[in-house]
Order: sequence, then C-alpha cells, then structure tokens
Amino acid sequence: MTSKRKRIAQIGPILTAAIFMLCLRQVAPVASPAQERYVVVGGALTEIAYALGRQEAIVGVDATSLFPPQALKDKRNVGYFRNLSAEGVLSLHPTRILAVEGAGPPATIEALSASGASVQRVADPPTPEGVEQKILAVGAAFDAAKVAEALAADVRARFAALEARRQSIATPRRALFVLAVQNGRLLCGGGGTAADSMLRLAGAINVAGFDGYKAMTEEALVAAAPEAIVGMAREGSAVAEAIKAAPAVARTPAAERGAIFEMDSLYLLGFGPRAPEAAAELMAKLYPSDGAGAR
Repeated sequence: MTSKRKRIAQIGPILTAAIFMLCLRQVAPVASPAQERYVVVGGALTEIAYALGRQEAIVGVDATSLFPPQALKDKRNVGYFRNLSAEGVLSLHPTRILAVEGAGPPATIEALSASGASVQRVADPPTPEGVEQKILAVGAAFDAAKVAEALAADVRARFAALEARRQSIATPRRALFVLAVQNGRLLCGGGGTAADSMLRLAGAINVAGFDGYKAMTEEALVAAAPEAIVGMAREGSAVAEAIKAAPAVARTPAAERGAIFEMDSLYLLGFGPRAPEAAAELMAKLYPSDGAGAR
C-alpha cells in the first residue's frame, strides 16, 4: 500500500498538469512558430535573453530574474526556480520553457515536459567557459545564434583581460564568502561552489576549508583568519552589518583591516554576461591599493 501511494504521489503533479493544459487548450490557440511564448527560469538565462534583445518573446520569468530590473516588472513571476508550480507556468500558455540546471522540483519539470511545451535544461557551471556555453544555449533557443556568438566573444575577451590583471597579483588575499548569518554563525561558500569560483576569478584564496555551503564555527572562523569577508547583499538586508556583529569576526584580520563588505548576490554568483565585471569589481575591493578591478 505504501508503495502504491508513493507511485500515486509521483504521478499526481504530472496528471494534474496534463489535465490543466488540456483545459487551457480549450480556450487558447496553439502558438505558431512565429508566436513562440517563452518562460525563462534562472536569473542568468533571463539576463542573457535580454542582452540578446529577445525579451519581447518572454511571457514569464522566475523570482531570481533580478537583472535587468524591468524583467520582473514587465513579465509574470512564476516563483522561485527551485520551487516552481506547473499550473502557474502553464497558465501563461508557454510554447517553450528554458530552465537552468537545478530548477524544479523534478515532478514539476516532468509535468511541464508532459504538457506539450518544449522544455530545455541549460547547464550552469560557474566558470568562464560555463558563461559562454549558457549564452550560446540561450541564443540557440531564441534563434539568435549570431548575436549570441558576438556576446560570447565579448565576454571571453573581458575574462581574458581579467586574467591578465589576476596574473599581476603577487600575494593572493585570504578571503571568505558569506551567504547569510544565522544565529550569529556565518553560512559560507566552500569548494565547488559559485562563491569559490568567483573568489578565484578575483585572485583570492578561499579559506572556508570545506566543500559546499556550510556554517562555520567560531573556532574555525578564527583559525581560517580571512583577510577579507564578502557578504551577499539582498534587497532589504544588511549582511555586512550582521557579519561585523558576529563575535568571532572581530578576531579576524578582515575586521582589523576593515575589509568586510557586501555585493549583489545575482551579480556575483549568477555567472551571466556581467560575470567578468563582477569579478573585476570584487578584485578591486580585495586589492584597493593596487588599482586592480573594474574596467
């Protein structure tokens, strides 16, 4: 019985979406190839689509589509990319759904695929090569390959310029990325994360000492001795102030140097077309006396 209930729970969202889509088709005509309706899930994918000039074809975006600002003002918000509702997405009558890797939950993606809309997943490696791949993938999805190739080449050149500046750094800073502060403990980005990749691009050493995103104990934070701490800014938050208020932070070189600051989370961790500028700006903050950073 338990196994049977589990199978029912798994197919429930797919069946619901299929029925929902069938009802929609009773009142809405199927789009022709010239009338594609896109739902874009993933802040970097939305940013790329706008950079390619294809925003008119978009009818919905997810909650992480914070840049450009007009995306969430002009388009329907379908919710957080990891917690999508099939019914909410399908209510926009999409013909194509472009979703970043990690979007879900899986049952919702299965339901969207079963609805008849074209669902394309886009890989999201936090690397310069990954940014290029995303741009080309979005360009192909929007039939804008030539424009995407030009944008990818421009991004590649900007990453190359960043690499040249990074080579001039004699002594890399020891740094720490803080995503949030929970009960006075810092939730930090370790190895294998977008935060770690951005620190490396900016010419710094990540001192987290672990993989993934985890909370650091006071003892571990003091032992790591970061020379700079970067907080993830979000609308309405004061991450830098919360970091400074954490007791163990006062015992770090970062506090002594006054090198605790925050930057926009999508800008730094989204790995979209602005990633070279984000890394350059971070570099400038890490090495203020060197004049390195944003062009």
